[in-house]
Amino acid sequence: MNYKFVCGKTYTRKDIFSIIGLLEEPKGGNWYTGYTRHEGDYFIFCNIGIPGRTGHDYNNHFIGDNLIWFAKNDTKIHQPEIQNLINLKVKKYIFIRSSNQQPFTYIGLGKAKYFEKSSPVKIIWEFIDEDEVNPVRLAEEVTETETYFEGATKLIKVNVYERNPSARQKCIEHYGVICQVCKFSFEKVYGVISEGYIHVHHLKPLSEIGKEYELDPIKDLRPVCANCHAMLHRKKPAYTIDELKSLIRNNA
Repeated sequence: MNYKFVCGKTYTRKDIFSIIGLLEEPKGGNWYTGYTRHEGDYFIFCNIGIPGRTGHDYNNHFIGDNLIWFAKNDTKIHQPEIQNLINLKVKKYIFIRSSNQQPFTYIGLGKAKYFEKSSPVKIIWEFIDEDEVNPVRLAEEVTETETYFEGATKLIKVNVYERNPSARQKCIEHYGVICQVCKFSFEKVYGVISEGYIHVHHLKPLSEIGKEYELDPIKDLRPVCANCHAMLHRKKPAYTIDELKSLIRNNA
């Protein structure tokens, strides 16, 4: 099937049941235990940073755009269901949450990029939504620019901490999708096509970020529009939010 979920939009399980045409809402079973199959497709509900309802607490997390994910307890790679999950011809709709409450955020159709023959089975998902710009996995924070010749490909290096959809979502839940510099709202200007769209800016200098840095989405990130995000990075280190606000006021 080809269900029209929108990347970056939130859905309760009830919303999902309605979209896929379940006439009677399931009251339990596999729909509530991580992943299940429906009419040949899989629906994966991934907890990040919190234990599942069965008490298992796997280290599901993002590395850049890729989701590191663990299947159910005691799974083995040879099992038919795991073979279906890594089968490139089977669609996998993936949803995430970072609290024990609904809703989930839809992050796209997953494709198994890599898997380990561990138990539980570990799968690295990449995403294949070719016809949609995904606001959750949007490449936003340029750490350095490089000169290039006309006709060549520009190489952009991206800060993976800001591309962590879980951290991004927590930031937006706290501040909303309004630019924290100029108060611009994409949705007010462009309507439904920009619902949930905003860039996320890292306040901490990127030179201070290391592998063991523990990101605080409320303290370290701010939602900003694309224009203000570009202007924040017009110098190194980047302008602060207050500095850019001051520049706007003075220019006005």
